Amino acid sequence: MLDGAVSWLTADDRAGQWGDQPFSANPARVDQITSYASEPFLVRLAVDEDGRTVGCCVLNEDRGKWIPAVDERELYLRLLVTDRTRKGSGIGAALVADAVEETRRRGIGLLRVDCYAGNDRKLVGQYRALGFTETVSFEVEQPSGMWPGQVLEIRV
Repeated sequence: MLDGAVSWLTADDRAGQWGDQPFSANPARVDQITSYASEPFLVRLAVDEDGRTVGCCVLNEDRGKWIPAVDERELYLRLLVTDRTRKGSGIGAALVADAVEETRRRGIGLLRVDCYAGNDRKLVGQYRALGFTETVSFEVEQPSGMWPGQVLEIRV
């Protein structure tokens, strides 16, 4: 799914988000995704009627290293990806709704996520449409230049 998402983003002139090379061709990205299969990460999969994985959400109580801390316990949405051939079918919304319920189940009052804020901030708008509210912006220095990010939250 991640390779498909990179291909889709590149075709839509949005390579700034994840670059234009497949995740599977980058050892550091493969290691990152592999690490999600271990504690303390919680991986939720969306599976279609044929048993095919069509979405993935990774949650953790620890934010990414470049994200400003908050003074409360939080659940952090570390990855959300869906099968691009199913765009618009509600898979992402269902995974976010599940993340909200997991946040509530753990007795946590805050669900946060960060995303790419470049181009026309389209991804930020998609998270707003899923119920998130923008909080702080940040930048991460990359070999290709500064990567603009946006943190968003849902109060549970």
